[in-house]
Amino acid sequence: MNYSLATKKIHFSGGFSWAGTPNPIFPNDGEGNIRKAKLKPFDIDDCAVTHARFLQFVSETNYVTDAEKLGWSFVFRGQLPEAEQKNNIGISSDGDWWLGVEGANWKRPLGLNSVPPASTHPVVHISWNDANAFAEWANGRLPVEIEWEHAARGGIYDVRYPWGDDEPNDTEIFCNIWQGNFPHYNSCRDGFFGTAPVDAFKPNHVGMFNMCGNVWEWTANDFSVRSMTKRAKERNNEARLNAEKVLKGGSFLCHTSYCWRYRIAARVGRSPDSSASHIGFRVAYQ
Repeated sequence: MNYSLATKKIHFSGGFSWAGTPNPIFPNDGEGNIRKAKLKPFDIDDCAVTHARFLQFVSETNYVTDAEKLGWSFVFRGQLPEAEQKNNIGISSDGDWWLGVEGANWKRPLGLNSVPPASTHPVVHISWNDANAFAEWANGRLPVEIEWEHAARGGIYDVRYPWGDDEPNDTEIFCNIWQGNFPHYNSCRDGFFGTAPVDAFKPNHVGMFNMCGNVWEWTANDFSVRSMTKRAKERNNEARLNAEKVLKGGSFLCHTSYCWRYRIAARVGRSPDSSASHIGFRVAYQ
Protein backbone atom coordinates (compact mmCIF):
# COMPACT_ATOMS: atom_id res chain seq x y z
CA MET A 1 0.00 0.00 0.00
CA ASN A 2 1.37 3.45 -0.79
CA TYR A 3 1.09 6.42 1.52
CA SER A 4 -1.25 8.34 -0.79
CA LEU A 5 -3.95 5.67 -0.44
CA ALA A 6 -4.31 6.37 3.27
CA THR A 7 -4.91 10.07 2.59
CA LYS A 8 -7.24 9.82 -0.40
CA LYS A 9 -10.31 11.97 0.18
CA ILE A 10 -13.78 10.91 -0.92
CA HIS A 11 -16.10 13.83 -1.73
CA PHE A 12 -19.78 13.95 -0.80
CA SER A 13 -21.92 16.71 -2.26
CA GLY A 14 -24.20 17.06 0.74
CA GLY A 15 -27.97 17.03 0.93
CA PHE A 16 -30.41 15.43 3.36
CA SER A 17 -29.21 12.38 5.23
CA TRP A 18 -29.71 10.63 8.57
CA ALA A 19 -28.16 8.57 11.34
CA GLY A 20 -29.86 5.60 12.94
CA THR A 21 -32.18 2.86 11.72
CA PRO A 22 -35.87 1.98 12.00
CA ASN A 23 -34.76 -1.54 12.96
CA PRO A 24 -32.52 -1.12 16.02
CA ILE A 25 -30.69 -4.03 17.61
CA PHE A 26 -29.65 -2.12 20.74
CA PRO A 27 -32.27 0.60 21.37
CA ASN A 28 -30.58 1.65 24.62
CA ASP A 29 -27.57 2.78 22.58
CA GLY A 30 -29.76 5.28 20.75
CA GLU A 31 -29.25 3.66 17.36
CA GLY A 32 -32.96 3.48 16.65
CA ASN A 33 -33.54 7.22 16.57
CA ILE A 34 -33.51 8.52 13.01
CA ARG A 35 -31.65 11.80 13.22
CA LYS A 36 -32.10 13.74 9.99
CA ALA A 37 -30.00 16.68 8.87
CA LYS A 38 -29.04 18.58 5.76
CA LEU A 39 -25.35 18.00 5.18
CA LYS A 40 -23.03 20.54 3.65
CA PRO A 41 -20.55 19.19 1.09
CA PHE A 42 -17.65 17.44 2.81
CA ASP A 43 -14.65 15.20 2.16
CA ILE A 44 -13.60 12.25 4.29
CA ASP A 45 -10.59 9.93 4.23
CA ASP A 46 -11.23 6.64 2.48
CA CYS A 47 -9.21 4.85 5.17
CA ALA A 48 -8.62 5.08 8.89
CA VAL A 49 -5.45 6.91 9.89
CA THR A 50 -2.49 4.55 9.66
CA HIS A 51 0.36 4.07 12.09
CA ALA A 52 2.71 5.60 9.50
CA ARG A 53 0.60 8.71 9.13
CA PHE A 54 0.28 9.18 12.89
CA LEU A 55 4.05 8.75 13.20
CA GLN A 56 4.54 11.67 10.80
CA PHE A 57 2.21 13.78 12.96
CA VAL A 58 4.12 12.97 16.13
CA SER A 59 7.48 13.52 14.43
CA GLU A 60 6.46 17.01 13.35
CA THR A 61 4.66 18.09 16.53
CA ASN A 62 6.18 16.02 19.38
CA TYR A 63 2.62 15.22 20.42
CA VAL A 64 2.17 12.91 23.42
CA THR A 65 -0.98 10.79 23.50
CA ASP A 66 -3.24 10.32 26.51
CA ALA A 67 -2.16 6.67 26.85
CA GLU A 68 1.49 7.75 26.96
CA LYS A 69 0.74 10.34 29.62
CA LEU A 70 -1.20 7.82 31.68
CA GLY A 71 1.43 5.12 31.24
CA TRP A 72 -0.97 2.33 30.24
CA SER A 73 -3.97 1.46 28.11
CA PHE A 74 -6.48 -1.37 27.69
CA VAL A 75 -5.48 -4.39 25.60
CA PHE A 76 -7.66 -7.34 24.63
CA ARG A 77 -6.56 -10.30 26.76
CA GLY A 78 -6.37 -12.66 23.80
CA GLN A 79 -3.75 -10.49 22.09
CA LEU A 80 -1.29 -11.10 24.93
CA PRO A 81 0.86 -14.18 25.62
CA GLU A 82 -0.62 -16.15 28.52
CA ALA A 83 2.31 -15.34 30.79
CA GLU A 84 1.82 -11.62 30.27
CA GLN A 85 -1.93 -11.72 30.94
CA LYS A 86 -1.18 -11.97 34.66
CA ASN A 87 0.87 -8.77 34.60
CA ASN A 88 -1.85 -6.17 34.38
CA ILE A 89 -2.83 -3.12 36.36
CA GLY A 90 -6.57 -3.60 36.22
CA ILE A 91 -9.56 -5.13 34.45
CA SER A 92 -12.08 -3.04 32.54
CA SER A 93 -15.69 -2.78 33.63
CA ASP A 94 -16.54 -3.67 30.00
CA GLY A 95 -15.40 -7.27 30.56
CA ASP A 96 -12.54 -9.30 31.99
CA TRP A 97 -11.12 -9.73 28.48
CA TRP A 98 -9.85 -6.13 28.72
CA LEU A 99 -6.62 -5.74 30.71
CA GLY A 100 -4.86 -2.53 31.66
CA VAL A 101 -1.35 -3.03 30.29
CA GLU A 102 1.63 -0.92 31.33
CA GLY A 103 3.32 0.83 28.42
CA ALA A 104 0.56 0.04 25.92
CA ASN A 105 0.14 2.93 23.49
CA TRP A 106 0.18 3.68 19.76
CA LYS A 107 3.91 2.86 19.52
CA ARG A 108 3.71 -0.44 21.45
CA PRO A 109 0.09 -1.61 21.15
CA LEU A 110 0.52 -4.68 23.36
CA GLY A 111 2.74 -3.12 26.01
CA LEU A 112 6.40 -2.51 26.76
CA ASN A 113 7.59 -5.86 25.38
CA SER A 114 5.63 -5.70 22.12
CA VAL A 115 6.89 -4.79 18.68
CA PRO A 116 5.78 -1.69 16.77
CA PRO A 117 2.71 -2.23 14.57
CA ALA A 118 2.79 -2.50 10.80
CA SER A 119 2.81 0.91 9.14
CA THR A 120 -0.27 0.14 7.02
CA HIS A 121 -2.46 -0.88 9.96
CA PRO A 122 -4.70 1.64 11.70
CA VAL A 123 -3.12 3.49 14.58
CA VAL A 124 -4.72 2.36 17.87
CA HIS A 125 -4.77 3.37 21.53
CA ILE A 126 -5.99 6.73 20.31
CA SER A 127 -8.24 8.86 22.53
CA TRP A 128 -10.75 11.38 21.22
CA ASN A 129 -8.37 14.11 22.37
CA ASP A 130 -5.56 12.54 20.33
CA ALA A 131 -7.74 12.09 17.25
CA ASN A 132 -8.95 15.68 17.44
CA ALA A 133 -5.37 16.98 17.72
CA PHE A 134 -4.32 14.98 14.67
CA ALA A 135 -7.32 16.18 12.66
CA GLU A 136 -6.45 19.80 13.37
CA TRP A 137 -2.85 19.17 12.29
CA ALA A 138 -4.15 17.61 9.07
CA ASN A 139 -6.30 20.70 8.38
CA GLY A 140 -9.40 18.62 8.96
CA ARG A 141 -11.74 17.60 11.75
CA LEU A 142 -13.47 14.54 13.10
CA PRO A 143 -16.63 13.64 11.17
CA VAL A 144 -20.00 14.13 12.81
CA GLU A 145 -22.02 10.97 13.24
CA ILE A 146 -24.42 11.66 10.35
CA GLU A 147 -21.50 12.31 7.99
CA TRP A 148 -19.84 9.08 9.09
CA GLU A 149 -23.01 7.07 8.42
CA HIS A 150 -23.61 8.87 5.11
CA ALA A 151 -20.10 7.91 3.98
CA ALA A 152 -20.47 4.32 5.21
CA ARG A 153 -23.71 3.91 3.23
CA GLY A 154 -22.19 5.68 0.26
CA GLY A 155 -24.98 8.23 0.35
CA ILE A 156 -27.72 5.72 -0.47
CA TYR A 157 -30.78 4.29 1.32
CA ASP A 158 -30.84 2.52 4.67
CA VAL A 159 -28.54 -0.50 4.50
CA ARG A 160 -27.18 -2.44 7.45
CA TYR A 161 -23.57 -2.57 6.24
CA PRO A 162 -21.38 -0.69 3.74
CA TRP A 163 -21.67 -3.63 1.33
CA GLY A 164 -25.46 -4.04 1.74
CA ASP A 165 -27.60 -6.24 3.99
CA ASP A 166 -25.77 -9.58 3.63
CA GLU A 167 -24.56 -10.90 6.97
CA PRO A 168 -20.85 -11.70 7.25
CA ASN A 169 -19.99 -15.27 8.23
CA ASP A 170 -17.11 -17.73 8.00
CA THR A 171 -17.45 -18.03 4.22
CA GLU A 172 -18.75 -14.58 3.22
CA ILE A 173 -15.87 -12.33 4.29
CA PHE A 174 -16.68 -8.62 4.10
CA CYS A 175 -14.74 -7.14 7.01
CA ASN A 176 -12.45 -7.82 9.96
CA ILE A 177 -14.56 -9.07 12.88
CA TRP A 178 -14.42 -11.96 15.35
CA GLN A 179 -15.17 -15.39 13.88
CA GLY A 180 -15.81 -18.24 16.27
CA ASN A 181 -16.69 -18.30 19.97
CA PHE A 182 -15.93 -14.95 21.58
CA PRO A 183 -13.73 -14.44 23.55
CA HIS A 184 -12.24 -17.95 23.62
CA TYR A 185 -11.69 -18.94 20.01
CA ASN A 186 -11.21 -16.97 16.80
CA SER A 187 -10.98 -19.01 13.61
CA CYS A 188 -9.42 -16.02 11.79
CA ARG A 189 -11.11 -17.03 8.56
CA ASP A 190 -10.82 -13.41 7.48
CA GLY A 191 -7.03 -13.69 7.81
CA PHE A 192 -6.56 -11.55 10.93
CA PHE A 193 -6.63 -11.97 14.69
CA GLY A 194 -6.08 -8.30 15.52
CA THR A 195 -6.14 -5.32 13.20
CA ALA A 196 -5.87 -5.57 9.44
CA PRO A 197 -4.34 -3.10 6.96
CA VAL A 198 -6.64 -0.13 6.47
CA ASP A 199 -7.40 -1.19 2.88
CA ALA A 200 -7.59 -4.94 3.52
CA PHE A 201 -11.16 -5.50 2.34
CA LYS A 202 -13.25 -4.39 -0.61
CA PRO A 203 -14.48 -0.79 -0.19
CA ASN A 204 -18.10 0.26 -0.53
CA HIS A 205 -19.36 1.51 -3.89
CA VAL A 206 -17.90 5.00 -3.41
CA GLY A 207 -14.47 3.82 -2.21
CA MET A 208 -14.72 3.88 1.60
CA PHE A 209 -12.62 1.18 3.25
CA ASN A 210 -13.33 -0.67 6.52
CA MET A 211 -16.17 1.47 7.80
CA CYS A 212 -17.30 -1.61 9.74
CA GLY A 213 -14.96 -3.85 11.71
CA ASN A 214 -11.20 -3.46 12.21
CA VAL A 215 -11.21 -0.47 14.64
CA TRP A 216 -13.79 1.73 16.30
CA GLU A 217 -13.67 5.28 14.96
CA TRP A 218 -14.20 8.50 16.91
CA THR A 219 -16.70 11.11 15.76
CA ALA A 220 -17.18 14.72 16.82
CA ASN A 221 -20.52 14.12 18.56
CA ASP A 222 -21.33 13.99 22.25
CA PHE A 223 -22.97 10.68 23.14
CA SER A 224 -26.63 10.78 24.12
CA VAL A 225 -29.75 8.68 23.71
CA ARG A 226 -32.89 10.41 22.44
CA SER A 227 -35.45 8.60 24.54
CA MET A 228 -37.44 9.27 27.69
CA THR A 229 -37.13 5.76 29.13
CA LYS A 230 -35.60 5.35 32.57
CA ARG A 231 -32.61 3.48 31.14
CA ALA A 232 -32.00 6.21 28.55
CA LYS A 233 -32.06 8.91 31.22
CA GLU A 234 -29.60 6.93 33.34
CA ARG A 235 -27.32 6.38 30.34
CA ASN A 236 -27.45 10.05 29.38
CA ASN A 237 -26.55 11.11 32.92
CA GLU A 238 -23.58 8.74 32.85
CA ALA A 239 -22.48 9.98 29.42
CA ARG A 240 -22.81 13.61 30.45
CA LEU A 241 -20.80 13.02 33.63
CA ASN A 242 -17.96 11.48 31.61
CA ALA A 243 -18.28 13.89 28.63
CA GLU A 244 -18.57 10.85 26.36
CA LYS A 245 -18.08 11.00 22.59
CA VAL A 246 -19.59 8.74 19.94
CA LEU A 247 -17.61 5.88 18.39
CA LYS A 248 -18.76 4.13 15.21
CA GLY A 249 -18.06 1.02 13.15
CA GLY A 250 -17.19 -1.73 15.60
CA SER A 251 -13.86 -3.54 15.56
CA PHE A 252 -12.03 -6.82 15.04
CA LEU A 253 -13.57 -7.98 18.33
CA CYS A 254 -17.23 -7.59 17.35
CA HIS A 255 -19.43 -10.67 17.04
CA THR A 256 -23.20 -11.13 16.78
CA SER A 257 -23.24 -13.19 19.99
CA TYR A 258 -22.37 -10.26 22.25
CA CYS A 259 -21.51 -7.04 20.37
CA TRP A 260 -23.37 -6.77 17.11
CA ARG A 261 -22.11 -3.24 16.70
CA TYR A 262 -20.28 -3.44 13.41
CA ARG A 263 -23.50 -2.28 11.76
CA ILE A 264 -23.60 1.27 10.33
CA ALA A 265 -26.28 2.48 12.75
CA ALA A 266 -24.58 1.03 15.84
CA ARG A 267 -22.82 3.36 18.26
CA VAL A 268 -21.16 3.47 21.65
CA GLY A 269 -19.94 6.27 23.89
CA ARG A 270 -16.65 6.62 25.71
CA SER A 271 -14.90 9.41 27.61
CA PRO A 272 -12.60 11.58 25.46
CA ASP A 273 -9.45 10.30 27.20
CA SER A 274 -10.33 6.61 26.67
CA SER A 275 -8.03 4.41 24.59
CA ALA A 276 -7.72 0.72 23.78
CA SER A 277 -6.17 -1.66 21.27
CA HIS A 278 -9.26 -1.48 19.02
CA ILE A 279 -9.84 2.30 18.87
CA GLY A 280 -8.69 4.49 15.97
CA PHE A 281 -10.22 7.19 13.73
CA ARG A 282 -10.42 8.83 10.30
CA VAL A 283 -10.52 12.49 9.30
CA ALA A 284 -13.15 14.61 7.55
CA TYR A 285 -12.64 17.96 5.80
CA GLN A 286 -14.78 20.96 4.89
